[in-house]
Amino acid sequence: MIKKSVVMLAIAAVALSSCKKENAALRIDEATAKKAELAHAESGKLPVVKFDNMDHDFGNIAEGVKAEHIYKFKNVGTADLVVSNVKASCGCTVPSYTETPVKPGGEGEIKVTFDSTGKPGNQSKQVTVTLNTEKGTEVLNFKANVAAKAGGIGVVKH
Repeated sequence: MIKKSVVMLAIAAVALSSCKKENAALRIDEATAKKAELAHAESGKLPVVKFDNMDHDFGNIAEGVKAEHIYKFKNVGTADLVVSNVKASCGCTVPSYTETPVKPGGEGEIKVTFDSTGKPGNQSKQVTVTLNTEKGTEVLNFKANVAAKAGGIGVVKH
């Protein structure tokens, strides 16, 4: 009879401890599930860039002129927008940009300076912007008709 009581007590202890382990496991799973739910909710937040205009025409400019244009943009998304890199298609163009995160509803800019020295004729250039949006990159375009210096030979490029 005592042996049966000890055995029953041991079985009850194992059953109770396994219940506690199951509850602990459930709590971990609930905590993990809550973290996953929060991460999923956060992942739905994305920055979205909207440029005022992605194309610019400098029109007719004289060779040797350094023409500048500012592309303005707004973050119309729900997370901070970060511009990580801006690269011009050639060495004749130097970009600069807003380097701090742009909050939702905030604005930033990308300034390009095109040096027309040695670039007579029709010019068409691109500036690739790398950012943390779903798309990841945007391409800005500009063009100019550069009048050759006196005595120079004008070349038209397409």
